[in-house]
Amino acid sequence: MICAGQTPTGTPPAGGTQGTGLAPNIASLLCYICAPITGIVFLLIEKENNDVKFHAWQSLVFGIAYIAIVIILEILAAILGMIASVLGIIVGFFIPIVMLAAFIVWVVCLVKAYQGERWRIPIIGDFAAKKVGV
Repeated sequence: MICAGQTPTGTPPAGGTQGTGLAPNIASLLCYICAPITGIVFLLIEKENNDVKFHAWQSLVFGIAYIAIVIILEILAAILGMIASVLGIIVGFFIPIVMLAAFIVWVVCLVKAYQGERWRIPIIGDFAAKKVGV
């Protein structure tokens, strides 16, 4: 006997859940929550849904690129600050700008993933699409 809210054995639940057990738009959104860590987790879990895999790859590369850029700017600001403090201040000025830009891109990725869209970050999105094969 099937009660309300249950599906017969052998049929997938409505909403198209896959290897994660989540709806694809929710799994795609969660890929970005703690990039690049959640990207790696969803790459390991999800084997079937190309949308989730795309967002996982994009999240992974975006997170790594963001961390690398911020570290490089911090080191550059420290080195140039030792040479001439004005240069360190100028480079250090760009760090919050990069952080703000990354935050805006991150929010756009969250919204687009929840809407079920495959929004591509320039360069990173093309790489992710190639990795997934879409």
